[in-house]
Amino acid sequence: MGYKLTVNCAWRATRTLWLFLLVSLSVCVCVCRAYSPQEDSAMENIVTEKKAEESHRQDSADLLIFILLLTLTILTIWLFKHRRFRFLHETGLAMIYGLLVGVVLRYGIHVPRDVSNVTMSCHVNASPATLLVNISGKFYEYTLKGEISANEVNDVQDNEMLRKVTFDPEVFFNILLPPIIFHAGYSLKRRHFFRNMGSILAYAFLGTVISCFAIGLLMYGCVMLMKQVGQLGGDFFFTDCLFFGAIVSATDPVTVLAIFNELQVDVDLYALLFGESVLNDAVAVVLSSSIVAYQPQGDNSHTFEVMAMLKSFGIFLGVFSGSFALGVATGVVTALVTKFTKLRDFQLLETALFFLMSWSTFLLAEACGFTGVVAVLFCGITQAHYTFNNLSPDSQDRTKQLFELLNFLAENFIFSYMGLTLFTFQNHVFNPMFIVGAFLAVFLGRAANIYPLSFLLNLGRRNKIRSNFQHMMMFAGLRGAMTFALSIRDTATYARQMMFSTTLLVVFFTVWICGGGTTQMLSCQHIRVGVDSDQDNSMSIAEGSERRSTKQESAWLFRIWYNFDHNYLKPILTHSGPPLTATLPPCCGPLARLLTSPQAFENECQLKDDDSDLILTDGDISLTYGDITVSTDASGAHTSGGPAYAGGATSEDLDRELTYGDHELVMRGTRLVLPMDDSEPPFTDPHHRLRM
Repeated sequence: MGYKLTVNCAWRATRTLWLFLLVSLSVCVCVCRAYSPQEDSAMENIVTEKKAEESHRQDSADLLIFILLLTLTILTIWLFKHRRFRFLHETGLAMIYGLLVGVVLRYGIHVPRDVSNVTMSCHVNASPATLLVNISGKFYEYTLKGEISANEVNDVQDNEMLRKVTFDPEVFFNILLPPIIFHAGYSLKRRHFFRNMGSILAYAFLGTVISCFAIGLLMYGCVMLMKQVGQLGGDFFFTDCLFFGAIVSATDPVTVLAIFNELQVDVDLYALLFGESVLNDAVAVVLSSSIVAYQPQGDNSHTFEVMAMLKSFGIFLGVFSGSFALGVATGVVTALVTKFTKLRDFQLLETALFFLMSWSTFLLAEACGFTGVVAVLFCGITQAHYTFNNLSPDSQDRTKQLFELLNFLAENFIFSYMGLTLFTFQNHVFNPMFIVGAFLAVFLGRAANIYPLSFLLNLGRRNKIRSNFQHMMMFAGLRGAMTFALSIRDTATYARQMMFSTTLLVVFFTVWICGGGTTQMLSCQHIRVGVDSDQDNSMSIAEGSERRSTKQESAWLFRIWYNFDHNYLKPILTHSGPPLTATLPPCCGPLARLLTSPQAFENECQLKDDDSDLILTDGDISLTYGDITVSTDASGAHTSGGPAYAGGATSEDLDRELTYGDHELVMRGTRLVLPMDDSEPPFTDPHHRLRM
């Protein structure tokens, strides 16, 4: 009995042990099955984190390349300025360094192939922007990066590296272009700009349109010839040719203007060239967008239709005027905020607000469907004319230096990136026939802009645009940042890719050859240098009679604008100008007192207007300060009213005093300076000094 009991107990214990082992094994299997996906997921997360870290390091290295390029450019610029080497500007130098780095990245560095890359075939009608891939029940999202040719499938890693140093075109439009365009408007020398305003507007608006259609027609003939000889590998329509004409009509003579400024070239030539380049960039942007918006009815979107053309013209006017109004409105709002608040007591906040309001103008215009380039340009002009007067002295210096620095860095970054893109861009299309035709069309388009318009403008100008000035303007039609930004914004089709590749070559040639030959061209055309930009070439003596020429471009429309601006807008938006209580009707007294700042009452007897020298001698202008009234008529004659002057000065003496040179009327401690630079020395008889 004892033996049987022992055997039964052992058997029960063994069975229990086996059951326990089976249960434990089952539990382990279940646990392993439950946790194996999590382990796989953890491994995938580790791999993803490593890839993200590698991508971050690669992005940092790419940005470091551009920082080193800019650093090297700055050091070389210093060396050139130290040695007075003017044959190569900083922008051309940045392009050369970009080319060298592009060659190294394209041909000197190869990334090992990733064995995890898988190539699969899928038959679809179009390339989707986003692709969802189902892998073992998990969905992964992939985005379209671009087309890869069949012979580059095995070099995906190299293509990825080159794509890393190719920025999104929106980076140029939203980050790099705004400070360049704003600085152009903010640093505009309004005195010489407004004196030549009629000619500048003609070159910028009418000239750009002429250049666009001339280049477009010539390139269309070139494309038709290419199609006949079998050199055209894709569709290229007339609208594409017009688009190409629009983008290459945007001039950017930054190299020439830098040399002009250094050598102090004739101020009128500088104003004509600078003013045209500033405004024609804006016109080219709106013109190119209008050409893209050309959509005739029917299946063929490239046929000529009058209604579609008129619609595009209406879009051009609407976009330009809307962008102009938006830019001016932003500047006016900033002026009012800085006038009626105490921000000037906190210079850092004041500068920050000015910077953000100026930059947001570009983004606001783009978000509203307008053109940010036009908006930020006129915002800069408005800020310089109104808001600048409300800023504290520290903020005035800060804003000038800030946008000057941003303009310098952004411009050199773009030019260095141009050189880099020549080798890193994946879809270049270089066609020798198209390139030759483009260079010929650009040259003839510039000639069709400058010479006919100069002839017509000289019919109404007192100060003629001489032939050597015209040749210099023809030579100085460089292409630059705006042309590049417009061409790289859309490279999806065969036609746009060919345009982009050709545009790069046009920019390289004009910057290196035309920019480098500026000094020699000035000598060849006998254009004088060393001219003081603060002096006007205002008097020419012929047969003993003086002819006043400060009336060069001050049209009656501008004189009306000046009076309205001086009497109403500046007192409303700034602390300068006469108080509104003195210019508005008596019925508007409460409103005038509300809008007039205390500083305006304090400065009531002071002349504080930067534009008074623009048209002071150009007719029918009367300035009244204190007890003195000085007025001029269209003939240049001066009249004055007030009490008797010490020293026995008569009205004849006053007229003689105002006839020559830079003169001063001393009134209650305030000097009224009348800039009438003539060839005769100023009248300095101490007995005829006018005093209150």
